[in-house]
Amino acid sequence: MIVRTPQASRVLLIRPGATDFDDQGRIKGTLDMPMSERGREQANVLAEQLSDFSLGTIYVAPCESARETAQQVAAGRDLKIKVIDAFRNVDHGLWHGKLIEEVKRNHPKVYRQGQEAPSEVCPPGGESIREARERVAKAIRKVLRKSGSEMIAIVIPDPMACVVQSLISGEELSDLWKAETDGASWDLLESTVGKLE
Repeated sequence: MIVRTPQASRVLLIRPGATDFDDQGRIKGTLDMPMSERGREQANVLAEQLSDFSLGTIYVAPCESARETAQQVAAGRDLKIKVIDAFRNVDHGLWHGKLIEEVKRNHPKVYRQGQEAPSEVCPPGGESIREARERVAKAIRKVLRKSGSEMIAIVIPDPMACVVQSLISGEELSDLWKAETDGASWDLLESTVGKLE
């Protein structure tokens, strides 16, 4: 999907390869996990798909799967990789490690809210999607200002990747649960810093 806005910076939004938790349908949130074997294969394919994109810098969430994916994309290319702490995933508090199906079964009202109004969801002991959005918006504004007209890549896990996509594209954030697991995908987006103010 390509979203166009006038005089925009181009952002390649990259979701990392899958971890074991992604493969199992578990909520990983801020848990720092390496890619699974399947995730490494996905990242190899992704790196091949993105090899013709001319990038300046790859900005990366601090988790291991995002760093590994960025290294795959940068392999053999003269690219800077910069880890941004504010790009860390949504803190899911007591939901870390739970199956998405478990939340659906045990907390149907909260599960429905994640589908209908994801910005309002706040796991017990975690942060709301709204708080995560405010945190990452500030960092994205800074990265876009710094990049100027240079195309950049952001490697960030879901659901934070969906939050970033929503911010840049101006689209509403949709179903949180569909955006909970990674599988090495990418979107080319366009935005202006002013749009995120």
